[in-house]
Amino acid sequence: MKRFFILIMCVTSAAYLGAIDLGGFDIHGFIDVRGGLRTNSDPHERDASLGEIRLQLFNETFTEIGTFAGRIDFIYDGVLDSSHIDLEQGLGPIDLREANALFSPLDSLDIKVGRQILTWGVGDMLFINDLFPKDWNALFSGRDSDYLKAPSDAILLSWFPGFVDVDLVYTPLFDRDRFISGNRLSYWNPMLGRRAGRDAISEPERRHDWFGDDEVALRLRRMIGTYELAVYSYRGYWKNPEGFDPVANRARYPRLMAHGASLRGALAGGVLSLETGYYDSKDDRRGRDPFTPNSQQRYLIGYERELMRDLQAGMQYYVEIMENYNRYRSTLPEGMNAKDEARHVLTFRLTKLAMNQNLSLSFFAFWSPSDHDAYIRPTVEYKATDDWVIGTGANIFVGRDKDSFFGQFEKNNNIYASVRWNF
Repeated sequence: MKRFFILIMCVTSAAYLGAIDLGGFDIHGFIDVRGGLRTNSDPHERDASLGEIRLQLFNETFTEIGTFAGRIDFIYDGVLDSSHIDLEQGLGPIDLREANALFSPLDSLDIKVGRQILTWGVGDMLFINDLFPKDWNALFSGRDSDYLKAPSDAILLSWFPGFVDVDLVYTPLFDRDRFISGNRLSYWNPMLGRRAGRDAISEPERRHDWFGDDEVALRLRRMIGTYELAVYSYRGYWKNPEGFDPVANRARYPRLMAHGASLRGALAGGVLSLETGYYDSKDDRRGRDPFTPNSQQRYLIGYERELMRDLQAGMQYYVEIMENYNRYRSTLPEGMNAKDEARHVLTFRLTKLAMNQNLSLSFFAFWSPSDHDAYIRPTVEYKATDDWVIGTGANIFVGRDKDSFFGQFEKNNNIYASVRWNF
């Protein structure tokens, strides 16, 4: 049913594009060749972390009726080498990134229907109220950072009455994260008590009830002086399979409600970002089920500024606090490691532009003093011409414990290189 919905959007867009005098039909895109190798030996994965050729085609057409956009990737993937197309998880030779139509029935109302990339919140690679799907395989294996955001099949209503901006997103069928399942990157499997990969690919429950397993997200925004204030609300499910069904022996997606707020604006020559959120775990509000995540409080503070010309720096502090922690500890099965009550994360980003801004040097690091682990992502990109870009980078994970958030990926350390031709 979900693929049928996407197909209908593609056919509808194509029908409009073919039936209307467009005055020109321009297709843009790129060809990206990218390869990566592990720096650690991993018995559960291939030595190549990445090996793909990607052709992206994009068109955005403006008509009197509305705006129609399509973005599709054709992929040769030498690591997974699968002909099976899974548009939800981005697997196979085709990944449909966008297929949507934008209409404005009123001057103050925009409606976008179809497959689209959605994002909000103020965090830099840290997400509290942005509960739209992410692709962690893409980030950790060395794809362009744009691929961290996965597409949603949704209806977006944006209303601008003047005193506040209102965004309402309805997703008729739950769009989960493109989570790390073991087919490309190894992970910690708590049921096996060890790292696992291709030998134990995680296959969680599938929520497939259209308009029953749906999601609703709301954002209200307005400017207060030079600061943007936003409040958020979400009803849906945990985006990663955080729960577990011991009877079916498989991971699952428990129900979730989230509410939060953010503030962003200029301060002391830089930009200050604040965000908070409350995760209401509807299936375990009292914290008595060890196989369902407890409710959480999440907080983020960030600051970025230009240190000198073409040198930008940013720092963030993030914490998530588990509620009903004592109940969680008391119900934990024997032999299972307990999580900390509070998880702290610090991030640091440094970006330097050189050679007339054609050379970009970037360093991004996550460090968790509570988990005793870290993730480091250095990248280098050089724009050789207006059309050609070459790059290289690395994904480095370190951790004291094999089951911590970043420590579990230590065997996935990799280096990669890329060449891209834009047209």
